[in-house]
Amino acid sequence: MGKIGRPKKTPNTKLTRLQEKFVKIFVSSDGMKTKRECAIESGFNPKTAHVKAYQLTDPNKNPHVCKAIKEYQAELDEKYGVTYQRHLRDLQKIRDLAVENGQYSSAVQAEYRRGQAQGNIYVNKSEIRVGSIDQMSKEEVLKALEEIKSTYGNNIIDITPKEKNIKRNKILQTSKKTK
Repeated sequence: MGKIGRPKKTPNTKLTRLQEKFVKIFVSSDGMKTKRECAIESGFNPKTAHVKAYQLTDPNKNPHVCKAIKEYQAELDEKYGVTYQRHLRDLQKIRDLAVENGQYSSAVQAEYRRGQAQGNIYVNKSEIRVGSIDQMSKEEVLKALEEIKSTYGNNIIDITPKEKNIKRNKILQTSKKTK
C-alpha cells in the first residue's frame, strides 16, 4: 500500500501563488526585510509567518521554493548586475545626459570614472613613507625642507613666530631677574 498524505515536494514541484509572491518579495528586498516580513507581505498569516518563512527557505522541506529563489536571484543579477560593459555604457549615458542638461562637472566626473574603469587612462599613484620627523637627523630634516622649498617655490608661507618669541624671551628674562 502507498503512503498516505501529501506527495513529497521536489525541486520541480509547482509553486503556489503565495509561494511565488514570497519568492519575489524575498529576493527583491535583498536582505532589507526579514523572512517573516516577506511572508506576511506575501499574504501568509502574521501569527505563523515566522514558521512559514523558515519552512519556505528550508531546502529539505521546500526544495522547489529554494530553487525558485536561486533562479529569481540569477534573473535579477542578469538584469541589474554590474558587468564591465554595462558599467561603461551606463557611465556614458550619464555623461551624455549631463552634457544635454548643461551639468558639465557631472559629465566630466562620469567620463573620468569611465576612464578609471578602463584601467589604462588614469593611474592613481600614492607614496607611503614609514617613519616620522622624530626619527630623522637634523641634516635630514633640513634637506627635506629644502626639497619642499624647491618643489613649491614661492607658494610657501613662512609662519615662523618671531615677535612672540622676542616678547616671550623678554618676559622670561625679567622673571629670572626678579627671582
